[in-house]
Amino acid sequence: MARLKQSIVAAAGVTFGITMFITLMGFMTGLNSMLDGLILNRTPHIRLYNEIKASEDQPISLSPEYKDHINNIRSIKPRDDGKEIYNGLAIVAALRNDPRVFGVAAKVVAPVFYNVGATDITGSVNGIDVTNEEALFAFSTYVPEGDITDLNNISNSVILGKGLADKMLAEIGDIVPITTARGQQMNLKVVGFYQSGLADVDNITSFASIGTTQKLLGKTDSYLTDIQVKLHDLNLAPALAKEFQAKFGTEAVDIQTANSQFDTGTQIRNIITYSVSIVLLVVAGFGIYNILNMMIYEKMDSIAILKATGFSGNDVRNIFINLSLIIGISGGLLGLGLGFVFQIIIDHLPFETSALPTIKTFPVNYDFKYYLVGIVFALVTTFLAGWFPARKASKIDPVEIIRGK
Repeated sequence: MARLKQSIVAAAGVTFGITMFITLMGFMTGLNSMLDGLILNRTPHIRLYNEIKASEDQPISLSPEYKDHINNIRSIKPRDDGKEIYNGLAIVAALRNDPRVFGVAAKVVAPVFYNVGATDITGSVNGIDVTNEEALFAFSTYVPEGDITDLNNISNSVILGKGLADKMLAEIGDIVPITTARGQQMNLKVVGFYQSGLADVDNITSFASIGTTQKLLGKTDSYLTDIQVKLHDLNLAPALAKEFQAKFGTEAVDIQTANSQFDTGTQIRNIITYSVSIVLLVVAGFGIYNILNMMIYEKMDSIAILKATGFSGNDVRNIFINLSLIIGISGGLLGLGLGFVFQIIIDHLPFETSALPTIKTFPVNYDFKYYLVGIVFALVTTFLAGWFPARKASKIDPVEIIRGK
């Protein structure tokens, strides 16, 4: 209370550091989660598919007479297997019984031409299992207009990518003629619009039920081109992708391989966020140290009198440590409260962009662990900031101080 102004300034330093730490961590991690969700929420942990490629073992290389020779073969044509996954329904059933697998969603991808008058727009129709697609990938959050259940309830229906719909000037309820690469034609009714925030996707992609897409291609109910797998543990994806590829005889790609560049960008953003936040707390700690250090020099006379009247060095040290902890606790708690208020303010600021139609305000992460880290760091830094000058004060010789005066 004798140096109340200095104590308030020290507590204000802690408050500012904790407030900015909570606000910055909540906003930056919320923003990172939103950016990650644009890609990762729509990406399976493992994707099984059939790659169109030439056979690695040509007949001449399998021949006993020529297998040990150097055989130069040119202009090899791919096998006529198409993109169908052989025995796809059995693979889906086997994956669903695997305890490591969280969920499975089958898919049929059909390259098509959208017929707009005399113009053909190249794109693709994704035949999806609507129920599983919603459960695993939150499909409805990317459909700002329309109801995804209409894909099952309305026959020959389609949800168009927003960019594609703008090109075609299509509205909900319109009929869109579609032609496959092999000439099959079908008229599909528009029941909604899809918007992922990625223009390259929204300009060519549409979604229909898996049955509608199989019918469009003239295939049976067992025809599948992709099997999307989500795991309980994302880190198992690279190893399980190799296991499933060998077990089921398909190509397999894991999410880490498919999004390696994006994952690197996320790590860099997180490093920058944590670095800036920790620097704020450290700077606040140095401010407290300087204030307490100056306070001790100003109170040399009082310390000398205390020690001359019987107070021990430990008593003097405890006085200044208690002072620093009071500053840390009061400033830290106030910082937590102000940080939470600032997070709420940011969370209510409008953030509207045509690329992200489902997001209306800035994203904020209210994770409790950041509040816990903030208050612990405040107590640790203020304790250390008080302990060093308090240790110096406990060693003061009262005789020298009083004689000097």
